[in-house]
Formats: sequence, C-alpha cells, structure tokens
Amino acid sequence: MDLPVKRAGLLLLKTMKTKSFALLWLAVLLLSVPYISAQTPEKTTQWKGFEKVEFTFQDRNAWYVKPQKAIEGNPWVWRAHFPTWHTDMDSILLSRGFHVAYVNTNDMFAHPKAMQVWDAFYDYLVKEKHFAPKVALEGVSRGGLYVYGWAKRNPDKVSCIYAEAPVADPKSWPGGRGNGKGSPKDWEAWKQIFNISEEQAANFTDIPLNDLGGLAAFKVPIVHVVGLKDEHAPVAENTDLLVKNYLAAGGPVSVYPMTRGEQTLEGHHFPIEHPEFFANFIEENSVPVQKPLLHTPYITLNKGLGNAFEKFRTTKKGIVAFLGGSITHNPGWRNKTSQYLQEHFPDTEFTFIAAGIPSLGSTPHSMRFSQDVLAKGTPDLLFVEAAVNDRGNGFSEKAQIRALDGILRQMYAANPKANVVMMAFAEPKKNDDYEAGKEPVEVGVHERVAKHYGAVYINLAKEVYERIKAGEFSWKYDFKDLHPSPYGQEVYAQTIKEMLKMESPATGEVKLPMPMDRFSYDKGSYHKLEEARNLKGFTLDPDWKPKTKFSTREGFVDVPMLTTEAAGSSLDFEFKGRGVGIAIISGPDAGKITYTIDGKKPQTLDTYTPWSNQLHLPWYLMLADELSSGKHKLHLTISTEKNEKSEGNALRIVHFLVNE
Repeated sequence: MDLPVKRAGLLLLKTMKTKSFALLWLAVLLLSVPYISAQTPEKTTQWKGFEKVEFTFQDRNAWYVKPQKAIEGNPWVWRAHFPTWHTDMDSILLSRGFHVAYVNTNDMFAHPKAMQVWDAFYDYLVKEKHFAPKVALEGVSRGGLYVYGWAKRNPDKVSCIYAEAPVADPKSWPGGRGNGKGSPKDWEAWKQIFNISEEQAANFTDIPLNDLGGLAAFKVPIVHVVGLKDEHAPVAENTDLLVKNYLAAGGPVSVYPMTRGEQTLEGHHFPIEHPEFFANFIEENSVPVQKPLLHTPYITLNKGLGNAFEKFRTTKKGIVAFLGGSITHNPGWRNKTSQYLQEHFPDTEFTFIAAGIPSLGSTPHSMRFSQDVLAKGTPDLLFVEAAVNDRGNGFSEKAQIRALDGILRQMYAANPKANVVMMAFAEPKKNDDYEAGKEPVEVGVHERVAKHYGAVYINLAKEVYERIKAGEFSWKYDFKDLHPSPYGQEVYAQTIKEMLKMESPATGEVKLPMPMDRFSYDKGSYHKLEEARNLKGFTLDPDWKPKTKFSTREGFVDVPMLTTEAAGSSLDFEFKGRGVGIAIISGPDAGKITYTIDGKKPQTLDTYTPWSNQLHLPWYLMLADELSSGKHKLHLTISTEKNEKSEGNALRIVHFLVNE
C-alpha cells in the first residue's frame, strides 16, 4: 500500500465515530488497493491441451505450463528466450508429468540484471510453487547465453542442459568477428547493455565458454543439438569450443548434429530428429527428483546485513573485506561472492579488499587487521574465517576467543555500522568431531563470538559434513581437500549467496557489549622492527629471500626482517600494552628462543613447526598476553639448544606484535 493511502486511512480511522465502522472501512480500503508484490494475479489459459498459468513477474511476462498429473517432486524445464520454438520435446515432457516455465528477459543477452531476474524467478517457483530444486535448462540460439550464464552461477540448481544451435560466444554472434554472419544491430545492442567498447568486447570473459569448472564439478550433463552448416552460430566457434573446455574441466557433454530435413536460415534452423530421445535425456537426469539439504539451517543472521545493504543502496558505494587464510586467499567462493554483490547491487561502486594469507588464523588476523584491512579502506561488510588454521596451528580456545573478539572490536571501533559475517569452513578433523557427536571447538568459538556481537554466522563445516552424510557428495572425490575443489568452492559460494539474499532491516550503530575476555586483542597491531634495541647478532635484512627453495607466503618474502642464525644472539623490545609477541618465518633451520618480560622468569619456546621442513611458514607467537597495562620490556635470546629436526638456530622476525 502507498504511504499516502496508509496515512489517509489511519486519519479517517481516528475521526470515525465507531471503531467497528472504521475497521470495516479500513478493510474495504485494503482490499481495494492492489497487493504490491512481484506477481500480478495469475491468468489461466490453455497450451496444447495443458493448463498455462500466465502472470507478471518483476514487470516481465512470465508463465508456466502444468502437466495433467505432476511427477512427485515437480520436475521442470526452464525455457530461455525462444519458448515457442521446437516445443515437441516440451509436449512430451508435459505428458510425462513435467512443468515447463519461462520468464521474459529477452534482448538482455544474459546480462547480470537478467541473471538477477532468473534468480528471483527460480526462488519463486521453488519456494512458492514447490517446483523441484534442480531444473533442466533449455536454450535455443542466443538462449545459450542465458542457460550457461545462470547455470555457471548456480551449478547446484541444474539437473541438465539441452542447447539447440546455441550461441556460446557473443563475438561469434551477434559480433560476427569470426566466420559467422553476425548481426550488427544486435552487436551494438549487446555492447550497449554491457556498457563496453569494441576493444573491451574483444576481451570480455563472462561468456559460456569460460568458467565452466563449477558446472563440470557438479557433473551437470549437457547435450548440444547443432546444424553442421550453421552460418549464424557456427559450430566451430561455439559448440566445439564449449565442448572442448567442458570436457577438459571434467564435464559430461554430447553433441548431436541434425542432418535430416530442410536446413533454413543459413543452417541455423533445422528439424529436430526424434525429440523423444532428448525428452528422455531430460527425464533421466531429472527423475527421481533429488532434494538436497537446504542452506538456511546453517545460516544464523543474528542482526543481519541491513546496515551494509542500506549503505550500498543509499550511497552507491561499498567496501567489502575478506579476512582469512588460504581458503580466502585462493580463487573460488570469494570471487563469486564479490561477483554476486556487484550484480545484486549493480549501481554500487565496490572496493573489494582481499586480505587472505595462507596459513594464518585468528591471532595473526587480529594483529594484521589495521595494516591489511583498515589501511586499505574501512569496510561496510567484513567476512572472517579462521577455524581451519586455528585448529591446524594449535591455538587454544582462549586464544581464539581473544583474537576473534579483538577483530570484531577493531572493526566496530572503525565503523560502528559495519556488518560482519563469520564463517567456519570444513576439514576432515571437523568431520571426525561431528561423526563422534561433538562440536568442533573452533566452530563453537566462531558461533559464540558472532552471537555476542550480532554478526552473521555460517556453519559451513557442519553443512559439508551433513551433506556428505546425506549422500549428496563425497569428501574424497568431490570436495577433495580442506582447500576445496571447484565443487567445494561452489558449495561455499551457494550458501553465502543464499545468506546475501536474506534481507534484514538496518540496525544502526553497534553498541559494543563488554569484551568476551578482558585480554581481548582489541588493540592488536604490528610494531616496526626498528623499535628493537641492543641488537646482538641480529641484522636488519631489508629484502629477505630464502636460501633454501621451499615455498613462501606473499607478504613474508622480499620484505624487511630481523634475522640471525647464531645461538646467543639477543635483542630488547620495549612496548606499552597487555600483550606482546613476534611474527616470524619458520623454515628448516628454525631455532629455539629464551625470553623474559620485565626481567621475570625466563621461558623457552621452540620455533620449529611440523611444516618447517617444507615451507617457510609465517608463524605468530604470543609470548605473553595477560600483562598489566603499561610499559614493559621484552628480552629475547637465541638458545644454544635446538629441535633435533632443525638444521640450525635461526630466527627471522617479520613483525613485533603488541596488544596495547
């Protein structure tokens, strides 16, 4: 209802003499105002003896055709662009119990705005009309752009793809930049809708030929039906290249040339031989209907993302940061999340801060947050993951709480209206915990910290475990590793996407609760190496490079380091705060250190790690984190003793760590 109408009704309600009459009038008023939603009232017509339901969806014509008797689970076919072309196969499927659906996004060439309409249309049919969670896609000619554009964004929602004379590269059609005829008018329209120049069009990558890894990982079967002499979507420039790329990615694909019957429109139109064969293909890959577990049980919104979304919409600007380890650093869910945000808020200018560094967990994140995130921009939305490395690196539950609590307090101190998403990713040891009936410690910590501050929490570790138990996929052949395969990256990305679709109201500034631990790393930061004093045996290497050819981590090679390889070397570091530590590189010659704080009892620490024999590993050591506020002095010495596996007594300091 429009706001002026609401106000008029309320005013009249106050002035009417009897409450009952006023309520009656208001009810009539409500009924007289059209219900504002994506759909107008449905209109039922007939199509080939089947009931066709027509309606308007997001100001676009849409419809679905109902079978006489639906198969259990309501399998369905989704037509793209030319829904009335070659419908024999649809008729067969309808007679077998399938639904057929269509929404008109014609002449948008699968632009991201069209993909957003498709997302909403899918949600409407699946959630409101109870269609099957996986859909068979049919794309004819330029419809190939649509079915592949949406399938690559949603590989978990596709049962199979049937493509007929499909366009797989806009440069072929409408561009005509190869051997095809092209369409100059449509080429100009394509460039205009994507707002790109001729030069940019030559390097445009969001096309069906590319980024097929996720679709192939889900083993989505594909059939292309082609004419061998197609001059509009030449097979060599479209189907052949897509088939080659899909096969290379491990995807199942078949091609059927149509050679019988009259070939018209320069070979682009041809009769379909044995449409029942292709109907069988769709049916065999759609029935029985599989119902994967929902994403929503693993998402806890708490206060949601309303503040960030409001900022994106009102200012048309947004800063989104991704803080984590290798699973954040590597391409996959992070790129897809960035893409979805940009497409969901098409008028917003985003800055994406990729602050993932392999091997690092919550303690390193808390100390590097100001340098690696805040120095590059103040986020409106922050994604945080540390559960995998916290476990692998052996951080205690107390240390995890202090670090994660500190990260969120630093975030809200910089931007009280920021929203945060905390994620617990999967790994075999967490699967073992769930199998034993217990919650992994790291997962529980993430959840408790998120709840304390009202941050969004996603338990991806539990989701992966329960999907495996439900038989949806295997760890060994599908997910493969804690560094997820393309399949695993899609599992993460789809749950995060589902979370981003869950709208919630803005909540204003966060009123910080008390810290979860009084020694929270809320003032954690790096301190310069030059602050070290009384150096004995240490030198400042301005551009450290390893002598051994083990792998390194970006940001921890070709950078300044305080280094020594000699036992007995020492230094002093004076600081002000409640905690102190060192960030080091632990390689094959990592030694042991002895240290004292304020001259108290010396302690010894081995800096050699289980990975030192294969990696120059960034390693963060908090030497003390329960000090009284004020000035303190660290004295550090290289011990004459060393780990029996170590090749030396080296110490290489990248940063001093201080929690003020």
